[in-house]
Amino acid sequence: MADQQQPEPNPGLVSRSIEEFVSQLRAFTDRARGMASGAVPSLPSPPGAMSAAQLKAVADAVKAQRASLQAMTAQFQAFDEQLAVFERVLEPLVEWSATWARLEEGVASLVRRDGGSTDRSSAGEA
Repeated sequence: MADQQQPEPNPGLVSRSIEEFVSQLRAFTDRARGMASGAVPSLPSPPGAMSAAQLKAVADAVKAQRASLQAMTAQFQAFDEQLAVFERVLEPLVEWSATWARLEEGVASLVRRDGGSTDRSSAGEA
């Protein structure tokens, strides 16, 4: 195991990675500036990468979005709990409604039977 050494980082590869990162950041800021060109006055392009103020603004925006998502998650959780309570309240009502429907049907069938026999007996007496 002592024979295995960590490979030395290639300085050319590291500088190329940094250059790619900076160019990606610049492309991102250009796209963001293009999307918000109507709302925000255009800023002069910093030499190299984003300025500290721009980077802080991006970090603050990400933090605000995460906070917003956490708030929405809490709201969804509260709403889900309310729906669970509502569901528990509805269960006995559904059972009661089904029982009531069976009772109505039983009474209706009795009334129909009694009504039918009364009509026949009346017709026979006349």
